[in-house]
Amino acid sequence: MDGKKIVEEIFEAPARMLEETIKRTEREERRLVNKKPLKLAEEYFHTLGPGLITGAADDDPSGIATYSQAGARYGFGFLWLALFTFPFMAIVQEMCARIGIVSGKGLAANIKQHYAPGVLYLVCALLFVANTLNIAADLGAMAAAVRLVVPQVHAIVFVLFFATTSMLLQIFTTYARYAKILKWLTLSLFAYVVTAFMVGLDWGSVLYYTVVPHFVWTSDALLLLCAILGTTISPYLFFWQTAQEVEEKRLNATHSAPQESDEVLRVGIRSMRTDVWSGMFFSNLIMFFIIAACAATLYANGITSIETADQAALAIRPFGGDLTYFLFAIGIIGTGLLALPVLAGSSAYALAESFGWKRGLYHTLAQADAFYGVIIVSMVVAVIANIAGLDPIKGLLYAAVANGLVAPVVLFFIVRLSSRMHRFKNHWFITGCGWLITLLMALSGMAALYALAS
Repeated sequence: MDGKKIVEEIFEAPARMLEETIKRTEREERRLVNKKPLKLAEEYFHTLGPGLITGAADDDPSGIATYSQAGARYGFGFLWLALFTFPFMAIVQEMCARIGIVSGKGLAANIKQHYAPGVLYLVCALLFVANTLNIAADLGAMAAAVRLVVPQVHAIVFVLFFATTSMLLQIFTTYARYAKILKWLTLSLFAYVVTAFMVGLDWGSVLYYTVVPHFVWTSDALLLLCAILGTTISPYLFFWQTAQEVEEKRLNATHSAPQESDEVLRVGIRSMRTDVWSGMFFSNLIMFFIIAACAATLYANGITSIETADQAALAIRPFGGDLTYFLFAIGIIGTGLLALPVLAGSSAYALAESFGWKRGLYHTLAQADAFYGVIIVSMVVAVIANIAGLDPIKGLLYAAVANGLVAPVVLFFIVRLSSRMHRFKNHWFITGCGWLITLLMALSGMAALYALAS
């Protein structure tokens, strides 16, 4: 192929993708033209599942603390990141979901099938450490949030309650029922949207800082930027997304169709794409409103030393009132309940697939004891860390370092695997974006290592 043809194809690709999107939109409009709004909303919500849960779980209490710091320290200056990270998150999670749908296997099982297992074992070990530290920090944040309302009870009581509740639900609730619980828990994140509107925003400034990137080139701002990237594009989301697509396939499988046709897979992929892009949009929307709310209240009043999510809730109270304070706290608890099973579950799926154990939330405890054992150990270690007085900031720093080491490696496998699925492989433009994201996360991981060394 000559150079002119290559250049022509490069510039044709975005136009072709836009044209295909327009055609799909027109077909969808013709299909929906005679349907009532409430029916449309019901159908849309019904199509949402693993993508929505994964996106919402990304805004865990640790993420809320990071976004609160961004708003408190730099005002609206980081709002543009919500637009920046949205397509990156969606592209990565769509590749993960497509791997699960087409192969019928989780991410770790696919990596093990095509590559030497040594690297996978190291990745899974780092993932387990990072996830467990994240669980410990999230449990501490949830307990602190409840104590904002019930200060008389010791925090460890709430740590034990949340850990036990989450663990028992994962072990003794069927996947179908548990998925519905997680799906409804995503609604708790709207507390931050309501909070942002209640504190009053300068929408002119909000719009300006959203579409015009601003960045202060200091070490603190750079590290905060890396923290935001690390908490939005995290390895545990990759493993969870792929595993849940496999669980959904099993849940919706029919005995009459043991072998899926290409058309059935294409329909599933289209539905998945709606789910994933909606979930990642929701995730970044919540990030946007947390940063905006903290910027309009804390930064505007010179309060810039926020470190944890419950500190942000307390600091907002004088400016937004008791209701905003209560909503902020509720959001921390709700998203924590959503994130705990995703963090523990992603570790369990990764380890079980790596070592060939029986796995899946549809199995009973006796059928998949090692799989559920990973979840139990994760929760127990996280509780012990809180009893021992784990510093949540240091815990998140160590988790960020572990994630920074894991993310580029796992992204390498994701891009390679999703580019080799024959009829369902990536478009070359998506593959290019995948390699760009991999490079970006590698640079972010090196910055996290630098922060630890400093």
